[in-house]
Parts: sequence; C-alpha cells; structure tokens
Amino acid sequence: MNLLQKNDLKMLVFALVIYGIIMGLTSAGMLSAFWQLNLIFAGINIILAASLNLINGYTGQFSLGHAGFMAVGAYVGVVLTTNFHAVFPVAILAGGIAAGLLGALIGLPTLRLRGDYLAIATLGLGEIVRIVIINVPYVGGAAGFKGIQHLTNFTWVFFLMLATLFLIKNFVNSRHGRACLAIRENEIAAESMGVNTTVYKVLAFTIGAFFAGVAGVLFGHNMYILSPASFTFMQSFNILIMVVMGGLGSMTGSIAGALVVTFLSAALASFPNARMIIYALALILLMFYRPQGLFGYVEITAMQPLRRFFKKGGEA
Repeated sequence: MNLLQKNDLKMLVFALVIYGIIMGLTSAGMLSAFWQLNLIFAGINIILAASLNLINGYTGQFSLGHAGFMAVGAYVGVVLTTNFHAVFPVAILAGGIAAGLLGALIGLPTLRLRGDYLAIATLGLGEIVRIVIINVPYVGGAAGFKGIQHLTNFTWVFFLMLATLFLIKNFVNSRHGRACLAIRENEIAAESMGVNTTVYKVLAFTIGAFFAGVAGVLFGHNMYILSPASFTFMQSFNILIMVVMGGLGSMTGSIAGALVVTFLSAALASFPNARMIIYALALILLMFYRPQGLFGYVEITAMQPLRRFFKKGGEA
C-alpha cells in the first residue's frame, strides 16, 4: 500500500470510530433531538462545502449558485419518492444527475467568464432556479412541496459524506485534478501548456453540482415541507463562508468550516437578536487573523506528527 492508501485507510477507521461513538450516544439517549438534527445538517453542509471547494478552491472559479443546484436535487428527489414512489437510493442518484446535467449545461456558456462576472452569472442562475420553482404548481410553488417522506437519517448522511470526500479527494489527486489546480494557479499558463481549460472548468463545475444535488436530496427528505425560501442567495453565501473559513483548496478545511458554521449557528440559536452579530464578528476576526482560513491548502493527513519536546539526554 502506498502512503495515500494508508492515509485513506486510517481516516476511514477514524471516521467509523466517530460514527460508532455518535450512534452509541444516540442509542443511550445522551444526544437530544436538537443536536441529532444538527449532526445531520453538519454532514449535509460538509458535502456542500466539499463540492463547492472543488469549484472555488481547487479550480479557482468563483461560483455563487450552489443553492440552485441543491434546489434541483432536492425537488427532483422529493418528487420521485412522493409522486412516483421511487426508492431513496434512486432518488439520491437522480437528484445528483439532474443537478450535474444542469451544471454542465450552464457551465458551457458561463465558465468562459472569469472572476466577478462568473460570480454574477452563477448568482443569477441560482435565483432563476428558485423563481422557476416558485412558479411551478406541480412542486407546490411558493407554498412549498408537502407530504415528503422523512427518509434522511444520520447513517445515510454520514456514509454519503464519506463517499463525497473520498471521490473528490481522488479526483483532485488525479491527472484531471492536477489540470484543475494548474487552472487555479495560472489559467493562461495552463492553456499554453495544452490544458483544455474550458473542459476542465466545466468538468469541475459538473462534479460540484452533482454532489450539491445529492446534498439537496438529503436536505429535502429531512424536511416535511420543502420551500423555495430554503434556497435563496443566503444559502449559497453560507456555503461559501464554510469554504473560505476552512480554507480554499483543503478538504480538511471544508469539513472544519462546515462544522464550525453549523454548530456556531446551533449554539447561538437561543440568542436570535445577537446571533447574526456574533456570527459576523467571528468571521471578521477570522479574516483579520487567519485570512487563508483554518487550514489554508493543508490537509490533516499531510501534517507532520508532533515532535517530542525533549531529545535524549535532556536537551531541549
């Protein structure tokens, strides 16, 4: 086994231990329903942050339309399970594919743009998706889609989260991922070296949209009413905050950023008036003292183990 495979195996064992601890605490009644719900949201947010990090962090694009792909996955999934009685795995796959196809279709014309222009285009895309949903009576319109089966649980979220992280990490470490990193560092230089920048940007955009759709299906089946108000610009902005807070270009950062944002919001739920103020101050302080995010480009598996404080003979 090479080093990457050993690190993957160690992380898998560590993740399964965490899963076992959480399930044990839940079975023993030591986790309230509120924190069980927030654990599910944390897993969904990790999927969203990791998928957006592939676009913004690893490929260097600036997308603000992730909520739109999440909405497409959510509505495709709930329509299949509620109206067509499809099984949950089929709904998850269909929701991801629908969002991925939309990402590819939109990505072809919009990813020729760069920087702020791309951000405005993807922001408009997210709003178009939301407005279309509001004006389609078949999915409930502005009142929301009702009668949804509550199929999402922590097990589904946890293992789909692991699959998302594993697949994105392996994509980044592949030849295609290296091309995306080259585009991030210098798009003109990458193109001059023969990298088809448009193809790789669309590919990253499509993969990110696919996993956003998967997260949307999990989110939709965790609600009893699915409303278009859940997929506004603020949702895209929250996902972007998770990525920036954790570190652009770090899967570990995506996990950390999603956990911090989710549990900080949950901890401040009892202080609705001061909640957004404290939340904003925390972000401002982070940008002042840690502008590269919590992890920057670093992965936890690449960190060197702590050295011993003292060498032999008492030498410090």
